[in-house]
Amino acid sequence: MDQLTHDLAGETEALRALLVELSADDWELATPARGWAIRDQVSHLAYFDDSAVRSATDPDGFQEELRRVLETGELSPDDIAAGYRDLPADRLLDWFNGARARLISTFAELDPALRVPWYGPPMSAASSVTARLMETWAHGQDVADALGVTRAPTDRLRHVAHIGVRALPFSYLLRGREAPAAPVRVELTAPGGELWSWGPDGAADLVRGPALDFCLLVTQRRHRDDLALEVAGPVAEEWLSIAQAFAGKPGTGRAPLSESPGGMTSAR
Repeated sequence: MDQLTHDLAGETEALRALLVELSADDWELATPARGWAIRDQVSHLAYFDDSAVRSATDPDGFQEELRRVLETGELSPDDIAAGYRDLPADRLLDWFNGARARLISTFAELDPALRVPWYGPPMSAASSVTARLMETWAHGQDVADALGVTRAPTDRLRHVAHIGVRALPFSYLLRGREAPAAPVRVELTAPGGELWSWGPDGAADLVRGPALDFCLLVTQRRHRDDLALEVAGPVAEEWLSIAQAFAGKPGTGRAPLSESPGGMTSAR
């Protein structure tokens, strides 16, 4: 948990570095997620940081609120974003900073194996922190794209890749399909040149390529046509067509950059 919260803090600082110099107008810049500005990416992170803290400190209250939301109508990411669009940029940044600090301090004290409720299946506290890191990196990518900034990849991508691999069954479950029994081998080249791997060596189905490209795919920040991933086997091919590392409804993915005006991608 020390390593996870340390890496989450590092990913937070990388995003904050993009935000602290923004003008009030910059917060309204469109991101690749249709209808979302930079401010919406940040309010999304702050909202779910607060939710994660409540899931760990008040699981019964979290579940009761979740039941209420489900009974009265689903609270979608678009609803959440719309609810905070009148918040001034400085207060939005303060909210994100405070929510993230509470998240890190709360989870740093938890047993990594503690089960906490969430909007999908319950997960371990360690997995919850990993998910917040993945979301921070993915929404940070949208912010970077809006600003025309290229971020240097770091070894923190291993957490994003790990949750992407582990989410293979989830990607099928979201679409009402049975997950395949055949294993998939994933071999990724880390930013520093190290090889990261999951799955049995010699598996017939294989995904191989840069860790950055795999992470962009499983977070649905880039279309597969724009990535340098080598794929072999029918199971691997099918999985990458629906891969989704984040909770919520099935994502539609992003259009190829060649089909997006100005290089912008379209779907959240």
